[in-house]
Amino acid sequence: MTNSAIAAHGLRKSYGDKVVLDGIDLTVPAGTVFSLLGPNGAGKTTAVKILSTLISPDPGSGQIHVGGHDLATEAQAARAAIGVTGQFSAVDGLITGEENMLLMADLHHLTKPEGQRVTAELLERFDLTEAAKKPASTYSGGMKRRLDIAMTLVGSPRIIFLDEPTTGLDPRSRHNMWQIIRELVTGGTTVFLTTQYLEEADELADRIAVLNNGKIAAEGTAEELKRLIPGGHIRLRFTDPAAYQAAAASLNDASRDDEALALQLPSDGSQRELRAILDRLDTAGIEADELTVHTPDLDDVFFALTGNAVPNQPSRPNQPKEALR
Repeated sequence: MTNSAIAAHGLRKSYGDKVVLDGIDLTVPAGTVFSLLGPNGAGKTTAVKILSTLISPDPGSGQIHVGGHDLATEAQAARAAIGVTGQFSAVDGLITGEENMLLMADLHHLTKPEGQRVTAELLERFDLTEAAKKPASTYSGGMKRRLDIAMTLVGSPRIIFLDEPTTGLDPRSRHNMWQIIRELVTGGTTVFLTTQYLEEADELADRIAVLNNGKIAAEGTAEELKRLIPGGHIRLRFTDPAAYQAAAASLNDASRDDEALALQLPSDGSQRELRAILDRLDTAGIEADELTVHTPDLDDVFFALTGNAVPNQPSRPNQPKEALR
């Protein structure tokens, strides 16, 4: 367990009769992004609070190691290795961005020269130097998020918990935040990410776990999770009715749409399977006018694994569908 940045076995948490986490197991390799998805009330934020030592698990929970430290006996050492950025900003709007950073440096017991050096470096890294002397209350949502993460990095944590870090940001600010997260991981930081946005997990996470009813419903890479869900297919469309009929005869296992002159075959989207279908057409001397490949996405995975859970808001064109907290 201690070879991983985060490792938890049998993690449990209840509030009265309400079981929030029902013995879940989590393993996060160092230097990766791990994303926890789940519907509203699934327990994602509770898991973050336990792993970041903000609350305690139920008595009888199994071992939990963070940064190589057992939380039951070395919680203080674990705290020294982590940083936490919640969905609600910890930025003090009454003081400047620079003052927020220097205050965090004081909390980490850095000397004044060291605090000033780290503050200047992080403000530059997060493109906040020009706004450093302005009250944080004047910052945009994206700037506040960047300042929030910069403040988290003052103590040079090896592990960062990001609890819905892009909630409420516009698409441009969200993509800027993605780049920041990628740069953190490139530098060796481990990121534990909860998010409302399925596209975000797909873009960033090395591994994803789906939490539902207090248990891990599935875990794997984005591609592994997508392969769990049936429904992938290849669709071939023709403009020549004769070519369509010939293809239907050659691909007799395909479902037909005679009106659209289209054929559909189940597929896992692999190159091998696509090549096999094209080889069958080539052998028959047939060429499709249009070929499309559909593979299940994380939206399909989320809805299949979480049953009746529905998004907070309807999806909008060119916007990621939202999972839930």
